[in-house]
Amino acid sequence: MSIKVIIADDHAVVRDGIRAVVERKGKNIKIIGEASNGKEVLKMAENNPADVYLLDIAMPILNGIEATEKLRKMDKECKIIILSMYDDGNLVGKALQYGANGYIVKETATEEIIHAIHEVYMNRFFLSPRISKFVVNGFLGKSKHSNQYKSVIKLTKREREILQLIAEGFTNKEVAIQLNLSTYTVHVHRNNIMKKLDIHKQADLIRYALKEGISHL
Repeated sequence: MSIKVIIADDHAVVRDGIRAVVERKGKNIKIIGEASNGKEVLKMAENNPADVYLLDIAMPILNGIEATEKLRKMDKECKIIILSMYDDGNLVGKALQYGANGYIVKETATEEIIHAIHEVYMNRFFLSPRISKFVVNGFLGKSKHSNQYKSVIKLTKREREILQLIAEGFTNKEVAIQLNLSTYTVHVHRNNIMKKLDIHKQADLIRYALKEGISHL
């Protein structure tokens, strides 16, 4: 039986590259869908769920980490691998905390993707070798990143969604349309975010979102 996989990345060239590797080397792996953002992934998961999801961490609208959390609630048995340009321990920690089974650095994805899919499908974790040290050091209490990613948890899921869209340049009205909320509700959430984070300037809000991996622009 084939392992069903959905690829989600906002760059078509990345999706094409992964598909090419899977079709060439993954004899028992079948790509059943492609998405360009987290919201599209969730719709696909409702209609035709996959066994393994490959999610770009920096997708627009709904990023890979937020999508991971939502997918995990929809299907506790699904397997999720985060694809990222970054080997930052802060992001690795967040991805695992939110329910990812694997984390691959895009630079080495073509060499690792087939093995990673098989590993997570067999209920094991897979991390690119170059980032494994962050996890090990975190467990040993030696990593400067080991506790940093907890800071973003003070925001609710809705607030994180709104913060990502704000950081990506959406206006309050555009955020409201994307999330099916009233403009007033978005305004209230935005004020709450700034109050919680003690941030009062748009530029500082964007910097926070980038630092915490909520947005990568």
